[in-house]
Amino acid sequence: MKIQTDFAIRPARVEDVPIILQLIRDLATYERAPNEVTATEEQLVDVLFGEKPVAEVLLAFEGKSPIGFAVFFHNFSTWLGRPGLYLEDLFVKPEKRGKGYGRALLVDLAKIARDRGCGRMEWAVLNWNEPAIKFYRTLGAMPLDEWTVYRLTRDGIARLAETEQVEQE
Repeated sequence: MKIQTDFAIRPARVEDVPIILQLIRDLATYERAPNEVTATEEQLVDVLFGEKPVAEVLLAFEGKSPIGFAVFFHNFSTWLGRPGLYLEDLFVKPEKRGKGYGRALLVDLAKIARDRGCGRMEWAVLNWNEPAIKFYRTLGAMPLDEWTVYRLTRDGIARLAETEQVEQE
């Protein structure tokens, strides 16, 4: 697989927010949830480039056309006593796949993780996404079958926050 010479990856800038939001929408469509994106450009400006950024974005371009992105942030391993790099989203437009662009984004993320002293890189993949699962395995990534992801959504967070700290079970 040879990457085209007009391919480039760079950190996103505030003026890239419309591109980021469109890639988020493209990803949601691919993941069969096109109506679940509620993020706005204003929110993304704040959370990615505001006073306390909570995530970072790498953008991938073929020529001047944005064709993919990686959204990541740092988590922490108490056992390792080190930060980790958590990959929230990795997406390459379907028509641009098979050219090595996803791998190139992950290589850049691995360099960031290495340079920042991260003890691990982690991400989640939908169980039905066999192409992604096969791809990640070729990189040496292993699934953590003994772990189950739990999630509270906004309403669940609000309900939990309103309960007493100690309740009888």
